[in-house]
Order: sequence, then C-alpha cells, then structure tokens
Amino acid sequence: MMKLAPKVLTGSLHPANKGACDWGWQGMLAHGSQSFVVVIDPKTVQNIQVLEGHKANVTKLKWAHESYHHDIGSPYMLRLASADTTGTIIVWDVAQGYIKAEFSEGSRSIQDLQWVSGQDASRDLLVALHPPYSMIVWNADTGTKLWKKSYTEPLLSFAFDPFDPKQVAFLGQDCIVFIHDFTITRVPSSNGKKFYISSPSSPGNVNNNAERRESSTLAKRVSRILVGEVKQSSNKSVEESVNLNECIQLVYHQACRHHLILLYPRELLILDLEINQTVGTIPMERTGSPFTQILSCRQRDALMCLHDNGSVTVRVRRKTNVICTPASEGTGAFDDTPPQVSLDVAYDLRCQSDPMRLTKHSKVLGVAMSPVTERGVALIMSDSRVIFWEIKTINVMDNNVNNQAFSSPLYTPGVSLTDFSQLTINNKPEAMAKLPILSDVPYPRLTMADLIGQSQNTMSDSVAIQPKHTVVMKLLLTGLISGVMGHVSVLRMCPPMTTKNWSYFQPLLALGTQTGYIQIYNLSSGQLVKEYSVHTSIIRGIEWVNLNSFLSFSFPNPGTNNLVKNEVMLVDVVSGKMTPVRKYKGEESPIEFIKVSCLKQYFAVCFKDQPFELWDMKTLTLLREMPKRFPTVTALEWSPSHAIKTLKRRLLQRHESPPTNQEAPPGPAITAITDPSGSDSKNALRSPAKEHVIITDSESVVYHFIVEGSTITDSSKIPAEPGMAVVNSIAWKGDQIIFGDVEGHINIWDLKNKKSKYFPTNRGWVKKIRFAPGRGNMRFLAMFSSGLEIWDAVEGKSLYSIKTPKEMSRIIDAEWSCSDKPVITTEDGCVRVMDLKLTTASAAVEERDLPEPVFCPHLLSSKAALLLKCLLQHQPWKTEFSLKLEGMEESDAELEKSINQQLEVLDHELSDYLPVCKFGTAHRCLLVARLFGDESETHFWTVALHYLRTNKISPISKPPSRVSSQTESSSDVFVPGTPGKETSELDLEKDTPQSSSISEEFRDQPLERCYDVLCDKESFQKYQLDRVALHDSKRATYEHTKKCAENYILLGQTDRAVQLLLETESENDSYYVDSLLACLVASIRSSGASQSTIKLVATNLIANGRLSEGVQLLCLIDKGLDACRYLQTYGVWHQAAWLAKASLQFSEYSEVMKRWADHLCGPHANQKSKAVLVMLSLGQFLKVVEMLYGMRHFDRAVCFLEACMEFGLLEKTEETSPLFEAVYLEYARYLTNLRHRKAAEYYCELAGDKGAQFLKEVEILFG
Repeated sequence: MMKLAPKVLTGSLHPANKGACDWGWQGMLAHGSQSFVVVIDPKTVQNIQVLEGHKANVTKLKWAHESYHHDIGSPYMLRLASADTTGTIIVWDVAQGYIKAEFSEGSRSIQDLQWVSGQDASRDLLVALHPPYSMIVWNADTGTKLWKKSYTEPLLSFAFDPFDPKQVAFLGQDCIVFIHDFTITRVPSSNGKKFYISSPSSPGNVNNNAERRESSTLAKRVSRILVGEVKQSSNKSVEESVNLNECIQLVYHQACRHHLILLYPRELLILDLEINQTVGTIPMERTGSPFTQILSCRQRDALMCLHDNGSVTVRVRRKTNVICTPASEGTGAFDDTPPQVSLDVAYDLRCQSDPMRLTKHSKVLGVAMSPVTERGVALIMSDSRVIFWEIKTINVMDNNVNNQAFSSPLYTPGVSLTDFSQLTINNKPEAMAKLPILSDVPYPRLTMADLIGQSQNTMSDSVAIQPKHTVVMKLLLTGLISGVMGHVSVLRMCPPMTTKNWSYFQPLLALGTQTGYIQIYNLSSGQLVKEYSVHTSIIRGIEWVNLNSFLSFSFPNPGTNNLVKNEVMLVDVVSGKMTPVRKYKGEESPIEFIKVSCLKQYFAVCFKDQPFELWDMKTLTLLREMPKRFPTVTALEWSPSHAIKTLKRRLLQRHESPPTNQEAPPGPAITAITDPSGSDSKNALRSPAKEHVIITDSESVVYHFIVEGSTITDSSKIPAEPGMAVVNSIAWKGDQIIFGDVEGHINIWDLKNKKSKYFPTNRGWVKKIRFAPGRGNMRFLAMFSSGLEIWDAVEGKSLYSIKTPKEMSRIIDAEWSCSDKPVITTEDGCVRVMDLKLTTASAAVEERDLPEPVFCPHLLSSKAALLLKCLLQHQPWKTEFSLKLEGMEESDAELEKSINQQLEVLDHELSDYLPVCKFGTAHRCLLVARLFGDESETHFWTVALHYLRTNKISPISKPPSRVSSQTESSSDVFVPGTPGKETSELDLEKDTPQSSSISEEFRDQPLERCYDVLCDKESFQKYQLDRVALHDSKRATYEHTKKCAENYILLGQTDRAVQLLLETESENDSYYVDSLLACLVASIRSSGASQSTIKLVATNLIANGRLSEGVQLLCLIDKGLDACRYLQTYGVWHQAAWLAKASLQFSEYSEVMKRWADHLCGPHANQKSKAVLVMLSLGQFLKVVEMLYGMRHFDRAVCFLEACMEFGLLEKTEETSPLFEAVYLEYARYLTNLRHRKAAEYYCELAGDKGAQFLKEVEILFG
C-alpha cells in the first residue's frame, strides 16, 4: 500500500548552515538545510526524515551520545539537538518527527553545542555557548537551565577533553581559555586560564627579527607556544604576536591524552598541554589547498582533513624513533645542535580524495565522520548534494614496502598467519580447542581499527619482525544524494490514482527550475526518480498528459517589445525522449498556460496577448488557431464530467471492456490519449469524442465551447458576475466551477442547482485554484500572494489557511499531492507535502515509504531493539546460531515480524561471520555493539576482549615471559629494521614450536592509546618514556626543565634527572635546592637509615602542601605505592593511576587501581562504567560480573560471564554459584519482559532453585 505522509524535499542550503552537520553513533547523518534538519541513512544513501520546527536557519547540530547502558527504561532512540540563528535550541525525537523540548536564551545565534558525557548521572544534559561569552548547561529533556557562566572574553567555540570531562577549552577571538573544574552540579568558580599564541608560524622564518636574536638559545626562540596569563606587550614584533583570530578550529585529540589541535588555513598545530608547547605541526604545501576543518580519529592515531577545494586527506601518525632510554647528555634544550632524529609528533599523508569542482553556488559547508567505523566521511554541499567517501585498503606485496613514498608502511591488524589445515586441534586441551573458532568465513573489516594496525609500536625495541600484511589506503566515492535543484519555478502533480491504474501508480511530482531542469520526485518515498535538462531558460509551466509524459514550456524574460521565443516540449518520463512542439515559431507573445483536455485528445496553448491555439495531442499538430478578433483568454478549463460521460457512452456502444494490463505502466504517452487514467489500450477511440471547455476573457465573460475534431462550436456566453474583476483561474469538478479573480474574490457555481456564490477573501490576487482529487472530495486550494487557503466548495467556506511570509517563506506554487495533502514550493527552494490543516510537514519515519529497507534498531520499539540485540549476541538456548526469530506468541507477531525484517537487511559479510566469530560471545558482542552504534557496549567489549585474550595466554598478575613480551605474531605492528636487530627474526623462527600456534592466535595487539591507563603496563610505560623524552627535547624554560626532571624521577630515570637538575643556572633562586636534589638523586641507595629519613622528610613535605616534592622523594626510595596512596588521599586520582601504571609491579598497581575504581563508583565521581573498565584491565573478571550485576546491567553480565567461561577463565564453583545463579535469574526476568519464552526458560534452568520457582511463573505468564 502506498504511503503518502507529510514530508519536506529540501533544496539549496543557506550560508548560515555552514558547519551544521553531525554523524552520530546511531549511524545516521544529520545536516541543516535552511530551517530544516535533514536525516540521512549513509548505508542506503536515502533521506529517512526531514524535521520541521525551526523558524530560522539551522546553525548547529549534535546527535545525543550513546554512552549509557540500554534497557527498557533507557531504550535505543534517535535524539538530536539543533540550534538556529535566533538562539532557539530544539531537541528532537527523530523517529517520531516531533519536538521533545524547545528553549532559548536571548535571540542571537548559538556559537557551539555539545552533549555532556563522561558521567553516569544524566544523559540529558546539553551545553550551549551563547554569544558573546555565556556557557549554559540545559536539561534537554525538560528545557530547564541548570546554570549559566559568563566569561570576560568573546568566545567562538569550545571542546570537552575526551579523557577528562572536567577540562574544557574555549577558542576566543585572540586567545584560548581553559577551565579545569567543569561539573554539571555547580558553576565553574573561576574565569579560567587564558593563553595567547606566541608564534603559529614555522620556525624557519624567525631569524629575521633582531629582538629574537637576543634570546639566549634556539629553544627559547622557537618552541614556546602558549604564553602567559598576560597578553604580550605591544612592542613585540608583528610576527611574534600573531593573533589567534586566524585559527579556524580548536579540537582535542581523540586518541592522545593532553593533546590539543589548532587548525589554521596553512598549518595544523598539535599542542601538548602538559608543557604548553607545540609537539607537532602539519604545514600545508605551497601549492596545496588550505585546511578548512579537521576530524580527529579515536581508533587509530589518524587525522582527517577537509580542504578548501573539497578534497579530504587522511594522515596517519608517523612511526617516530620510539626509545626506551633518555636523551644522552648534551642533547638538551640548551644545546643549539639539533638532535639527529626528531621526536616530534608527525603525520604522513596516506590518501586523498579527488578535489571537487566548486563554484559560488556549490561549496562545501560541512564534513562529518562516522564515529563507529571512522572509515566513512560525508561532505555537505551548498547545492544540497551530500557526498559519501569511504576509506578502503588495497593489499601490496611486502617487497614493495621500501619503494613506497611513505616513511613506514601500514599493516592490517590481526591477520592470521597460521595454516589451520596443518593443526591437530584434538591434541589440545578441551578449553583451548573451543576457542578460537576456526572458519573459512572472512572477518568483516568494518572499522578503521580493522583496516590498519597501530602506527606507533608500543612494544619493546627487541620485538621480532614477523611477516606482515601490507596495505595502502584509498578514499572511494560510495554514495551521492541530492535535493531539489536550484530555485523551483513551478510544480505539477501527475494524474491521480484511479481504480484502473492503482496497481502501478506512483505519486510523481514534476518540479521545474529557473535553470531549465525538470526533476521528477516520488512523493511516497521522497526520492528523486528522474532529472531532465529540458529547456535553456526558466520553466514557466508543466502539464501532465498521463502518468508517463508531460508537456513543459519555457521562455526567457521578455525584452522591450514584450515578444519571446517560446519553447514547448513533450517529455516521456520512462525513456527520457523529448519531442519539441511548435518548432517553427518565431518571436511571439509569451505563453501564459497550457491545458490538456480530460480525454487527452487536445491541448490548448494560451498566450498573454494573442488568441489561443488548439492542438491535437496524439499527432502534435495544430488543429485550430483562433482568429485575431477572438478575445484574449485569461483563464481556461476543460470539462471533466462531459468527457467521462461521453467516453463511457462510446465504450458501451462498442461493447468494449476497460484495459486489463496491470503488470506494468503504459507505453509512450501520445499513443494513449483517449484513456482518462493514462493507461495504454488497444480500444482507443479512432474518432474524436466531444469535449467541453470554458474560457474567460478580460471582461470576465465566460464562454462555453464544444470541441470535436478540428471544429470548435460556440455553445453559450455568460456575462460577467457582478463584483468580479478579471478572472485568472478556474477549476471544474463535477457540478462545481470555481472562479478566482485578481482582486481576491472567489465565485462558486453550482451547475446542478443553478446557484452562484460570491466570496471576497480580502487576500489579493487569486493565483491558482485546484480541486483535490478523489470522488466526492469537493475541497479545493486557493493560492494567493500572501499564502494559501483550503476551502470546501459545497459549504462555501475556508477551512484552513496559512500566511506568508509570517508563517513560512513565500509560496511559489501549490498542488494537491493526494486527496488530503497539499504540496507547496516556497521561496527558500524547498517543497513541502503538508497535512490538510497546513500545520506540519513532518511525520514519523515509519510512515515514510522508503524504497530500500534501513537497518536501524533505534527505529524499533524498545522491546524489539533489545531482543534483536540479544539474538545477535548469543543463542545458547539453541543448538545452532540462527538469524531468524521463531516461536513467539501470537500476541507478539508484530514484534517477531519487525525483528525478522531487520535481520533480513543485515550486511551479508557480518551475517555470515556472526555464527562463527573467532573468539566466541565476546567477539560477537563487540561486532553487535558496533552494528547498533552502542558507544558504551563498544568500549566495554573492546577492553573486555583484549584482556580475555591476554589472560588466556598468561594471567596479568604473572610477570610476562620473554617470548610472550617479545612475540607479536598477529598484531602487525611495524618496527623499522635497524642494524643489529635482524637476527631476532631468525631466532624467533627457531623458538616458535607448532604446538603453540593456537595459543598465539589469542595474542592481541595493544589497546590504542585512547584507552590511556587501561592499556597494558608495558605499552603504557613505553609510551610515557617516549613522551618525557619528547618533552625533554622541547625544553625552553626553567619550569619546563623542572617538570621534565620530576617526570624522570617518577619514572625511575634518575641519571637524566640529575643532568637536568644540574642545568639550573646560578642566577636562579632554586639553584641551591636543585643542586642538593641532584646530589640526593645521584647518591640515593636503598639503605635502611637513609630510607627512613627520606620517607620522614617526604611525609612532612606532603603534610605542608608540597605534594609534588614529597611524591618525588618517595619514588626515589622505591616507595611508589606510598606515593600513589598520598596522591589519592589528596584527590589527584588520575596522576596516582598514571604513576602506578608507569612504575609499579602488578601487585602494587592493582591495589592503586582498585582503590581508584572504588572512588569512581562513589556518588561524587559517578563513573561506574569507567570503574568496570578499570577492573577489566586488572583481569578481575569475577568482580566485573559482580559490578555489572550491581549496576543492573544483566544482559551485559550474562554475555560477559559466558565469554569468560568460553575462554576458560571463570567456572561455576560452590563459591561462585550464588552470583552466577543470581545473574541468570535476573536475565531470565529480563528476557520474559522481552517476550522470549524459550530463552527465559533456558536461563531459569541455570538459575538453581529460584530459577525453578520463576520457571513456573514464566509458564503461567505465557500459558
């Protein structure tokens, strides 16, 4: 059944829509178009929703985060926030198409918009930056303001630190403002720390300044970047005091903690906020196109950059010389000789999309990246096009690696190099043989992390080089969707659906544009069907001949003589064939309108200043040209009733039946002119039937003519109605004729009762009158310059109206799309299908007739989405994994149907792989989390699967053996070949017995750096040593040197710490203290007497507010655990976790991390989900199950429990049985709520005595 719901077809974007786009975890792309919000499904590349509600142009858009646990009370839903130029913020329920909340503060455009994440307390909080400098936290559910903070500097945008939700960075007009105490419960206490950019130019052009030559060292001249709380004095050079106003974007690095990215048109700066300095720059090539926007990836250390010419570049972190030892003496900041190898953060250009042909009407207004895959990129163009690019990888031979232009090749992660055919799996222990599941089904590489391995090797320098799978990245164009082209000048709906054409009818709307193009839209789906370049100038009118063809006419704007060259074209919609009509006509009066008769035998061409012409529709020949004395026609209408009666009479006389072809649409238009429905028939009448037509002249006299063949008979002439001005529009249906004049009067004739009613509307010129289709439907629309009205012809009164431009943009044209939905096009280039009351052009997504089914659990009911997830994650109650739901109760038939429809549209690669996931339930849950766009589940299962695999090889609590720490058979992390290390490759080949092949399959590459302290100890320590070495190479001030020395002490690198302490200049006030500290560090020994003294001093220092100094002393005497405890006592939780992970053994750092997890679970922090990840990283799997149970995340708890049992890391014992049974019981209750009886009964049987009791309740409930 055809659905024709209210909807909007959007056109060109407004310049204010720039940057108003976002790609959400839900898998949907949203962008602003004029005052509308367009929602696109990138997988099927189709519009699924257009939201109408803003009164001004949309400037900002943000999808809500999915970083919470989903259940019946917190379902999957499409929630979106948008803001416009008047400062109004709207929160939408996208699936239903309605406004959940609307609020505003002031009337100026919103500068920036972000949802609050990083805490479990509330997911309904929205932060908005209101001009000029006010930050407001809103409750997006209720529209209430929680707090407002006004700063002193005008602010342009802001960014939350993804690693620490308390940290916020603002981009001002000439500075950056940092606040470190953002919370949802209270207003930030200070105005933040203000920093100014010292020199965003590259160091190469600094030597020309005399003032800079006075600097004592090279480091002081070039490396300082964030300066002061005090703005630079005016006597500085112009070059040095470059303002920040050239900065076009500020964003936190998503993969590296403490890193901030500043984007300039010609360069990109990466700042390390621990040292307030640039640690990397990406300069734009001299001939390259300037940067306009940057997107930071999380799964891999990569950046996607949009350029001014519309191209997208992907840059991946270069493998720098990662080191385990500090810089040698004499290579510090005060040595002018540059180091041999740069430690700077650097990125290699890996691929680039083709530049686009941009014009003043076609510019890139936005770019968005898929947060789930980080492979897809969408460009939003000002001409309404949305272009989708996707990163692909192409395999290359390893021996070609050295020939590449890149400094290091890219490798795919986790490529299996084991030949399973040679393995004898039965010889393995039973638990080991269960996983990994060996299969020939290829792994679906759906994300950036699946395509390329980590660019930075975090393993030790002695890691053996293994054969690897080398790839090259490419950006491929995968989708294009466009809206209404240009400005619409006219629209016309195809003939209505009848009993004869319903089997193949499509509600097609023809739009004519000012550039001569005609677009055909299917109003049921909202999709563009065809597009034709028909004329060279503005389309003036379109008239459908039947369902398959239409006439269009066009002429340029008239000159001084008011004569034009008219173009008339007959277009076949199916074939695209265009047949010119009236080919040999010269300059003449402009055509006013064309009207096709009801039986499609004739069409009349009416002109502005000359008599009309009558044409034969079948042969496209001129039948009659009215004499010059014939009055000028102002309006014309063919009779519907006479035509149909005549046709029926003819058909009865010839004993012919109506056409029976319902298979396909009819053939060419001009062969079927006698069928009122437009269908092709062999029974077409050979002799023309009489048709009736009425016309009005400039005196408002009504003429009635009868047309038969080429003869026109004047039947009657009716004088003008008193009070009527010049009639310019007529509509005729049944016994009702409606006249509209240039002064806004409407005259209704009732032919049956011979009555005439006259209505002054006081709205000015009646531009158009149209009856609604449908038998007995006597509603009609009247279009005015000031709006639109819906009338009832029988009652003679206006039912509904809309005024322009007060309520919407000025209306250009209007039609009926069906019997109860008018369709209008407005000055903003949009086409609206409205409800009968003219109040809305939005509807629920389920009411739209989408041509291609969409996989989106967020569009399902709460129960359906959760049951679908449950089915995809695991099916232990079935002997075989199946992607079909069966056996539901009759009352749940609709639920079963909706779930099976979603399962049918699953990606084939994924649906083939899910039953045979290599690492069982945990692996499947990770894939399903990505499929659902579930942020919380994705992070949980990424960490869980990594530590399950790691613990399978060797429990974390045991010190890693030499082989386990140095072998990386499947991680494909690249290590550059260096002299003296090649023998390790040979040694490894000898030391890898076949018996460990399956075990090696469990080996995983390290977690990406975005997981910070959750990464494994070895990787984390290595990364921190690399960072402190980089900081060392960047030293420019005493404070910076002191910070480096402190970090070296904490990390146990005492020799380098001594070197840095001894560099303190004698004029410095701290010279004596630093010298003594250097002596202490150099001479420290773990003797009992000195230890107790130092510990006493450290304790006193901490007690007197010198926390940092006390912690350093404790680390010197190997009391790192005590140091961490003090840091935690004083609330420096992350620093304690950092120190523990970087310097302590497992038994000690696990104590610190457990205490941190307890703190995260507390009401002050309220980050239980993060605490669970911390416990996962410690391998405390039983505790994780207990925590998930306590958080009521029963579905996640059961899946994790099953995963642990599959890996052989947990088993049911007398001690663990109560917890396991409690989890199973609650999950059985959960499944009962989801109406899945078989699964609920299965878990009841696992849940012991209480499960048996609940099983009886289940049987009663479903019985």
